[in-house]
Amino acid sequence: MRATVWTVANTLGVVAGTPGELLTALLAAPRRPDRVVLPAGAPGVGELAAGLRALGPVEVVWEEQERPAPAGPPRLSDPAAVCAADPLRVTRAYEEEPGAHGGLRAAWLRAGQALVRDDQTPPGRALALLAALPEDAAAGVRDELSALARDAPWSVAGVREGRVTALTVCGGQPVGTGDRRVRALACLGDGTRIELDERGRLRTPAAPAPRLVEAVAATLATHPATALAAVGDTVLTGDRMGFVHAFSLAGLHQAAPHSGRVTALAATGGPRAYSGGADGTVRLWRPGADEDRRPVVARRPHPVAALHARGTALAVAWADGLVELRDRDAARAVRTFRPGPAVRAVALLPDGTLAIGTDTSRVRLRPA
Repeated sequence: MRATVWTVANTLGVVAGTPGELLTALLAAPRRPDRVVLPAGAPGVGELAAGLRALGPVEVVWEEQERPAPAGPPRLSDPAAVCAADPLRVTRAYEEEPGAHGGLRAAWLRAGQALVRDDQTPPGRALALLAALPEDAAAGVRDELSALARDAPWSVAGVREGRVTALTVCGGQPVGTGDRRVRALACLGDGTRIELDERGRLRTPAAPAPRLVEAVAATLATHPATALAAVGDTVLTGDRMGFVHAFSLAGLHQAAPHSGRVTALAATGGPRAYSGGADGTVRLWRPGADEDRRPVVARRPHPVAALHARGTALAVAWADGLVELRDRDAARAVRTFRPGPAVRAVALLPDGTLAIGTDTSRVRLRPA
């Protein structure tokens, strides 16, 4: 069943592991599909079709699948074998076989949506599995996956299990939370940590709050925000109408770079602000500069899920599960990674690693 859901979710540009999660993701998406192609005869596909039709006027089309010649079961405890085998067959084998297999089964079922993609490679599967391995995985499995992932564009620098809902860097140190009520974290130049809650209100663990934070909090109490960032003495917020607001003691600057909800913000010195939206664009904005100069930095047919910037580098997470590291000064302009689960937050750390937060873990990747 997971293989079917992952395959359909990849086709539709969302992240989901169960039929319920798939339907919820489609309901929350800016645009619902008019037509969905389902693999005829796949496990659980009838239940999935009924759920999709319940969304509204969705045309469900059945596609006959090629029937490969029968083959023996993949060696589920062999990292090289599972990375090279048919990923749909591996998924079904792990669903039927409850053994731990050195941690490979848990990692596969966690990262599976990234593993079954048509554009995935054996080194890419090894990297995704390495990032998804449980803490008690067998050392031999971890070592073999590391060897198999040598040709991947990243290496895994660390993994910490547990939910992550927001990430940032404060005082040179990563700061994160797994609190479902926190939508975003940010830090001002003086170290003041601020949070955006699920209602779009601003709060800070420190008391008393700086005057600027109090002023922004008062504004958001009546005009809730959908995104948050901070740099120096500037607090940036985004809203559901596509506006970005830069608050500082010197005044307020505003722009409307997006069509629809602002879903993520990031900022660096200058200040330079990056905004991501449900419209699938990431734009660069300099508060107080020419209103007409808000160039598109990235564009995809999926909403932006998270942003973080450091120096010339920008990390972008998309709603379909893709993470990009963009750096205009790097030899490789764009590096990509898919962890499998939905990405909730990203952060570029001072040691050069990229932290990625999901509902199951925080992974640190180092560009290879």
